[in-house]
Amino acid sequence: MSAAALRWIRCRRLSTAGPPSVKKVLQWKDLSKLLDKSAILGCLFITYEVIALDKAVTIDTSAILQEKNKSYIYLRATPSDEKDNLTGARRELHKAARRFVEISSRLLLQSLDEHFSHVDADPHEVALWVLLKKTQSANKAIRLEAVQELAGNHHWHDYQYQTAAQVIDHRTAVGLARMPQVDLRFFRHPPDSYHLNDGLRQLLASLPQTEVDKCVRYFTSLALRESTQSLAAQRGGLWSFGGNGLPYAQSLTSVPSEKVESFCLQALVQHSKVRSHCDHIVANGGLQLLQRVYQLRTDSMKIQRNIVRIIGNLALNEGAHQAIAQSGWVSVLAEMMQCPHIMQASHAARALANLDRETVKEKYPDGVYILHPQTRSNQPIKADVLFIHGILGAAFKTWRQKDRNALEEEEAAKREDDYTECWPKSWLAADCPNLRVLSVEYDSHLSDWMAQCPAENQRKSLAYRSQELLKKLKLAGVGERPVVWVAHSMGGLLVKKMLLDALQDPDMHGLLQNTKGIMFYSVPHYGTFMAEYSVNVRYLLFPSIEVRELCKDSPALRSLNDNFLNLAKEKDFKVLSFAETLPTNIGPMIKILVVPTQSANLGIGELIEVDVDHLNICKPERKDSFLYKRSLQFILDALQSYIAH
Repeated sequence: MSAAALRWIRCRRLSTAGPPSVKKVLQWKDLSKLLDKSAILGCLFITYEVIALDKAVTIDTSAILQEKNKSYIYLRATPSDEKDNLTGARRELHKAARRFVEISSRLLLQSLDEHFSHVDADPHEVALWVLLKKTQSANKAIRLEAVQELAGNHHWHDYQYQTAAQVIDHRTAVGLARMPQVDLRFFRHPPDSYHLNDGLRQLLASLPQTEVDKCVRYFTSLALRESTQSLAAQRGGLWSFGGNGLPYAQSLTSVPSEKVESFCLQALVQHSKVRSHCDHIVANGGLQLLQRVYQLRTDSMKIQRNIVRIIGNLALNEGAHQAIAQSGWVSVLAEMMQCPHIMQASHAARALANLDRETVKEKYPDGVYILHPQTRSNQPIKADVLFIHGILGAAFKTWRQKDRNALEEEEAAKREDDYTECWPKSWLAADCPNLRVLSVEYDSHLSDWMAQCPAENQRKSLAYRSQELLKKLKLAGVGERPVVWVAHSMGGLLVKKMLLDALQDPDMHGLLQNTKGIMFYSVPHYGTFMAEYSVNVRYLLFPSIEVRELCKDSPALRSLNDNFLNLAKEKDFKVLSFAETLPTNIGPMIKILVVPTQSANLGIGELIEVDVDHLNICKPERKDSFLYKRSLQFILDALQSYIAH
């Protein structure tokens, strides 16, 4: 249906006021005029569409490209070898046009706000436009319903998806992207006319060095230095003059710019955490530049994750939402959401949740990932389960299923037992769909040699980490509903410190009141021998501040534990602790029991010893294993009165 016809239909509404039982009788003179106009319109429609189908469709988009790719329209040209199919298309077009003339008078008597189920026309002829109009409604409930219907209908033709992609606004696009298994044809493809060149370096150089800490300045200077050396190496300068350029050039991959891009992206991640710097990134073409890098690095999942991490940080600022959508990022995030890799999908889910202000009131800062629900859902969320990793852990890898050997892989294949990269996302979300499952990530290191930023060592104490995470969790809405904490190793100490800090902050008292249970996986409440080991062999491990805080019988740990025990008894927290019984390999010749049972015993709640090492204490072997089943039971028991109804 042409745009002219639709505009004419819209303007030619006839009033249908009056009781439903009263039939309207059109005068012959009025009906004659109506049919004359319908016939003329039908002829014009047929002529226009036949001519359009007889040639390849092209559109001059130069005016749009001049607007820095803020918006664009595309239609696929018809290849010459497809022209044989035009005969059938014309035949279908003629039939549709005849039907249009026949039913046009009846359509004119209807409002576009009504459903056309009683009209003798194919539903997709009109329903798409009705739904698109509803997505612009001032009524939020109508908008949400329209988005759900758009995503749920799978009978649209390809041209209708392309039409919708060009019509919908960024709010509707984000809503569609967060619908489960949405058709990706709803989204415009990102423009590809932006040239990469030395854009990342120029963008970094343009960002201010104010309002940032030493680590942000460190990452920025490192990225600029490496990118400058890379350019010189490609021109032969460092090869000619020797020095430290030769080993650097030899360390580059087959694509030298790839390593430089990683340095630049790490710096941009840090800058994207600063509100004022986000505006600079957007204003200086950063969104289009990142889009180009993303498209070029399809072979590097890590680079793509870092880019989407930056987009997720930018999306915390609602003023950037329009620019993010116009740069084509919604289609990229929608596609990434459907990736089978949980890490990729979860990074995209965080960015889309920050963009979706229609159904999500919380915001997810850098390092806070929503594992469930990652899409829009009618399932009400009754409580939160929050996962905190330990030293050298991460938001996803810490909570993966136990690694398998070759024999176990064969047995699992016979059982058709799929391996999961993150059991809270795959198993817990399926067993408890009315829970919100979050995972937190923070940097931690066994040794200062492994620290990414030298200036960051002073920021890694439990006290600093606690304050940092409390701010992020408050922004994510943690504490507004019942919560169960799940922690591994040093993460358990961090949980205890956060709850004690919340006691001193009146704004965080809701977090204390809503904490219903804590599950500890090999948490060194009284310290660990590993910390002493690393202190004694300083030529092997220069212990970081986190490890120094874990020394056995440390006064600071004893004070933390005593204060927490008083708080836990006062608030009646439910507690379950797991203890390892097998030593852990921490090197080719080093094998130790990282957290002995006596240190893993908090002193309250149930303590369960499990025949696994420190790394696998939080990695169930299977969904039907004792470790997972007991963990699930604890969560259900702690939240029973809140999720039962």
